[in-house]
Amino acid sequence: MVRATVLLRACPQGVGMKIRKTRNPGLAFDHVEVSETGEPDDGGWGPWGVEEARILSQANPGPSLSSGLKWVILWAWHRWGVCPAGAPAERNLYPTLGASMSCTGYAKVAHTVHMSALGLPGYHLHAAYAGDWQLSPTEVFPTVVGDMDSSGSLNAQVLLLLAERLRAKAVFQTQQAKFLTWQFDGEYRGDDYTATLTLGNPDLIGESVIMVAHFLQSLTHRLVLGGELVYHRRPGEEGAILTLAGKYSAVHWVATLNVGSGGAHASYYHRANEQVQVGVEFEANTRLQDTTFSFGYHLTLPQANMVFRGLVDSNWCVGAVLEKKMPPLPVTLALGAFLNHWRNRFHCGFSITVG
Repeated sequence: MVRATVLLRACPQGVGMKIRKTRNPGLAFDHVEVSETGEPDDGGWGPWGVEEARILSQANPGPSLSSGLKWVILWAWHRWGVCPAGAPAERNLYPTLGASMSCTGYAKVAHTVHMSALGLPGYHLHAAYAGDWQLSPTEVFPTVVGDMDSSGSLNAQVLLLLAERLRAKAVFQTQQAKFLTWQFDGEYRGDDYTATLTLGNPDLIGESVIMVAHFLQSLTHRLVLGGELVYHRRPGEEGAILTLAGKYSAVHWVATLNVGSGGAHASYYHRANEQVQVGVEFEANTRLQDTTFSFGYHLTLPQANMVFRGLVDSNWCVGAVLEKKMPPLPVTLALGAFLNHWRNRFHCGFSITVG
């Protein structure tokens, strides 16, 4: 099977955007990835923090604090990129062409080329291998995923199933010939609990490391309680942050609460019916003295082959993504837009996927 994607990015003059981060790690994330390079514009992790935007997924085997609602509007910003501030609209219109092909039943290779008048053309080679040990529709072992660009920078992940209940993950990120991130995860899933240990950028010579430990316990089939301990050490700096969390899952709704020394985070997701899903999120950061409230919704129109997702928050930001399938052709059209009223910034884009 061959899949081709054509993506066109456009942004009006003077528009720029950067996804905002928060610096207190929270327990709403299934994985914590770290980097010593600060906060890149592509949504990477900061040195001791994690993204404010929570990517919430459906329940996994074993207890988890994921809330169920995916803020897919962020997928559009990651996929469509950021328009540099001050760039004229007519010069900030550039296409991205990609094609993917399954070499075997286990391996896939994809190529992506983008052209822009603002910089040099870029090329990405994506490769993925998935083994034949499938525990669930979303878990296949072993799994190896890699991405390399034309400058030689590499992003790679390896997932292994060491035992029936023990999983391991390794993440590597390089910038040309320099290592930026090396992370190792270990997860053990019991009958009613989950324990995870993450080591980020361990350096025995430089005496620096980031360690994240999770423990989640299912008290009942609906109630999950747990905690997270984040410890970081580097020359001249050492500290730890403890976060307590809970999750309650009903038939049609899920509520979570995280409370720690860095702040608090609460979320609520409700599935009204097969077509309508809504969710709200509240976060208070004591370090930044900042409070944010967000509301998102997911609307499915099966008769029209359309999916509509939207997000609005207390910072006067509004965003939406519309996906439209065009049967009998194997074509999917996606439109997205983001508007920040407070900063008078607008961002939009669309994609066409064939295959």
